[in-house]
Amino acid sequence: MELTVFIQMTLGVIGGLGIFLLGMKNMSDGMQVVAGDKLRAMINKITDNRLMACGIGAAVTALIQSSSVTTVMVVGMVNAGLMTLRQSVGVILGADIGTTITAWIISLKIADYGLPILGISVFFYLFAKKEQLRYTAIMVVGLGMIFFGLEIMKESLSFLRDMPEVWNLFSRFEPNSYLGVIKCVLVGALVTAIVQSSSATVAITISLAQTGAIGYDTAVALVLGENIGTTITAFLASLGAATVARRTAFTHIMIKILGVFIMLPFFFYYISFLKWILPENGPIAARIAFSHTGFNIILVSLFLPSTKIIVWMIQNIIPEKRYKEKLHLTYFDVGMSETPTIGIQQSYQAINNMALEIKEMMVLLRESIQEENENKARDNKIFHKEKQLDILQKEIVEFIGKMLAGSLVTSIVNEARIQMRIADEYESISDYIETILKLRCRLRNDGLSFNKRGLKDMLELHDMVSKYLDKIKKAVEINNTEILSKALTNGNSITHRVKLVRSNHLSRLENNETSPLHSLNYLDMLNAYRRIKDHAFNIAEVLAGEK
Repeated sequence: MELTVFIQMTLGVIGGLGIFLLGMKNMSDGMQVVAGDKLRAMINKITDNRLMACGIGAAVTALIQSSSVTTVMVVGMVNAGLMTLRQSVGVILGADIGTTITAWIISLKIADYGLPILGISVFFYLFAKKEQLRYTAIMVVGLGMIFFGLEIMKESLSFLRDMPEVWNLFSRFEPNSYLGVIKCVLVGALVTAIVQSSSATVAITISLAQTGAIGYDTAVALVLGENIGTTITAFLASLGAATVARRTAFTHIMIKILGVFIMLPFFFYYISFLKWILPENGPIAARIAFSHTGFNIILVSLFLPSTKIIVWMIQNIIPEKRYKEKLHLTYFDVGMSETPTIGIQQSYQAINNMALEIKEMMVLLRESIQEENENKARDNKIFHKEKQLDILQKEIVEFIGKMLAGSLVTSIVNEARIQMRIADEYESISDYIETILKLRCRLRNDGLSFNKRGLKDMLELHDMVSKYLDKIKKAVEINNTEILSKALTNGNSITHRVKLVRSNHLSRLENNETSPLHSLNYLDMLNAYRRIKDHAFNIAEVLAGEK
């Protein structure tokens, strides 16, 4: 092989692959903006229903054009306690089907038009004023880059036709026997693990097949290995994460490896079946894409009905730690930079978790106020939850800050800022809940107790504030931007109630029905409840766009 030819071929392949990968990213970014609301709605609908989870996984991956990114995000959501291991299995299986759409896009017979598509769409991107239209143009730009990069790779690899030494090398990896199939699988897995993109390696495989460098059988065997290699990204993301997150990543690996091992004894029958479905005179790119999709459909058919068994196996292979692990909103660079639409949904769910924790704290606080006797276990639970909310608020800020460092659309930037403000308000609410509990504990320690009327007033105020927090919580969950007027009315009622309770208490103090020391703590508790209301009202203002 002449050195100049080798250099020309290598540079061509690297350049074409770079354009291809950049095109994948542009198309993914455009699709996420165009289908942003639908994408987030799908994430919200993930349940224990296996078919639903599988369908959502396929749809999300088809939109973001990467099963690796989907599985990384799934690992992150499991690690943050926003998704269960059982739910993740269905999503991962669906993602394996969704990622095959890339191969079908590549197989379209419009590769020659990649450059014109790229050029025309760039003009729309440069001169369009509406953000939605610009990102639609970006999506089409990405599509053009995919075809253009693929064409460059195909032309560069065409030099292989005149290189007998390369043919000799490839002949060592032909799947003429089961050993040959295993060699091809290992090569496909290794290359994909290095590149960390099965879409890229499938594109290279198709280019090699189109130039005649490898046969159809070899391409199918390589694709099987590429399905294994793509699991490396989620595995790397799970390192250092909680046990449930590592289980999720290992589930992906296990499903792929078991699927390939099950396929190996039937490989030649599978090839015959594929050739029967799509004759050998058909376009080889479409035939390879069909083999890719067919393998993953087989995986879903085998493993989706056995979700419970898979979860049981994984739980036994990777047992729980002896101590209870803390679930964190861990961010992963791959997921954050490439899927801001899903990332912002992840932080949104974490904020909803903060609201749930606050609701539980209010329930426990009411019990502490009502009961005369001390319950250290219950009180310590409130203190623990407050510390956990401090940590979660910090993680949300870091998580969103990481996203804001990238290039985001205006809608995502605005929502990110709203979420940061809401997280801060929730954390402040938890601080005041802790303050009220400390005041209650101080009363007990000083041997002071509520009189009957004072306790009744305090509990009624507590219930009003709790209901107010529930209304704000529901508004955040459904993004109710019209909550402000109702929040203002209810907030004024709480303020009026605080003044009334304070007036009643001061009357009791004047009549020597309570002690000055008790009065100081009682009034501080009232002030804390008013501050909780104020922070909750701030959330309503943020939702309404007033702050």
